[in-house]
Amino acid sequence: LNDDQNSDSDSSRLSESTASSSDSEYSRQSFNSDSSSKPSSPASASPPKIITFDELMAAARNLTDLTLAHEIAVNANFCIKHEDFPQNSFAGTVKQIVHKAFWDRLESELNEDPPEYEHAIKLFEEIKEILLSFLTPGANRIQNQICEVLDTDLIRQQAEHNAVDIHGLANYIINTMGKLCAPVRDNDIKQLKATDNIVELLRQIFRVLDLMKVDMANYTIQNLRPYLQRNLVDYERTKFQEILEETPSALDLTTEWIKESIEDELSSVSDESSSSPGADSSSKPIISPTLVLNNSYLKLLQWDYRKTIPETLITDEVRLQELREKLNQLKIIACVCLITNNMVGAAIVDVPDFADQLKRISVPLLEGMNKKTFDLKEALNAIGVQICSKVNRSLTERGLPTLNEEMQSNLMGQIAHIVEENNPVSSLIDKRIQFFMRSLLALPSFQKCMPTMPGGLSVIQMEMEFVGSQYASIVNFNKQVYGPFYANILRKLLFPEAPMGKAETETPIS
Repeated sequence: LNDDQNSDSDSSRLSESTASSSDSEYSRQSFNSDSSSKPSSPASASPPKIITFDELMAAARNLTDLTLAHEIAVNANFCIKHEDFPQNSFAGTVKQIVHKAFWDRLESELNEDPPEYEHAIKLFEEIKEILLSFLTPGANRIQNQICEVLDTDLIRQQAEHNAVDIHGLANYIINTMGKLCAPVRDNDIKQLKATDNIVELLRQIFRVLDLMKVDMANYTIQNLRPYLQRNLVDYERTKFQEILEETPSALDLTTEWIKESIEDELSSVSDESSSSPGADSSSKPIISPTLVLNNSYLKLLQWDYRKTIPETLITDEVRLQELREKLNQLKIIACVCLITNNMVGAAIVDVPDFADQLKRISVPLLEGMNKKTFDLKEALNAIGVQICSKVNRSLTERGLPTLNEEMQSNLMGQIAHIVEENNPVSSLIDKRIQFFMRSLLALPSFQKCMPTMPGGLSVIQMEMEFVGSQYASIVNFNKQVYGPFYANILRKLLFPEAPMGKAETETPIS
């Protein structure tokens, strides 16, 4: 909100300040937020220490800053929204009652003879601080003008002599808001100028100021996003290092997450060795750290998000949960199509795009399947009914006999059984989805092509590739940021006898 050098000349009196009628004389430029970060590499593990409450709160603040910065950088739609309590809620009702009591009291005081201005003066002081918060360093002229016009000591002296021009002060505030606000608030400013009742005017001024705060925050976010995107890896790593220094246990869940994958891999290697004749059971198995880490990431696609996610994934928890839910929906669709094709494939083999028609039937009925109130069995029954109807309609149109009751019952039953644990079709599709995602993680991060889609997933290929690209993007970025931390953990778990050095901690896992 830089001061326009070509605007009105400086004014030291309220009458001169309120005389300006052209808001366009001031340029409206939102301030830029200056933020900096220094690249940092995780240091070696700190020895256990007692954590004070202040250190714990500092770690919490760092985590909040880290999560916010990450969200701004990776989510192009992220913005601050002005929200209020619903009017019919308890909190909304209490707020409404308290606010009404405050404004009624203010109106009563201003209607006294002589008027009582103390509460109004406090409001002007608060308004002054809000207006000053909208300014950037260097906007000295308008800053001095706001401080001079809204000088609470001067207003209080005027009040003692019953000489406060409260309408004039309100008009100055509105004109200043008009010069500082975003164009989207011009209509709100016009409505303020049309309000005569001083108490209602002050109340509406605060409402518009709240909106201007949100506008400023979002404009700052918009300007900050390119910077964060360029520097996010170093910023997140530095922030997490600060958290780790203040809270040494900040990698406990991450360590356990990786440890589980190591145990799974050891179990898999052990099974392979026992089934291979002539294998040397005394030799220590060699495990790939990259494979362990990739398997850890795959666990996130089947994670129970009622549990706490590993600390290094907190910034992407919501996105990972959404991907898991989308994959669950795609798995059901692929199962439905595979069952239908196996049972009545001969009857629909000549129908073009029949698999896509089955998908269009299934998708609406599976919307919201992640909600607790969603009844998947009921949805599968409905899908079975519609698919039988669709198949019969297609057969009738071609003059062929429709499915008999036994075939329809069998088809609907197999679709309904998808929800059961260890269902063979569901297990098969799940393994193929996992294979595709594992193949995706095995590709170099710079390689843009997709791995071959496993059989049975062709009907959801487009959706799988979209979800896969989002998943790979999250994983590759996470490796960039937290690779040194993961390397340190893997080294301790896989090679506990190996010496630790600073250079080792700086080698990220790719």
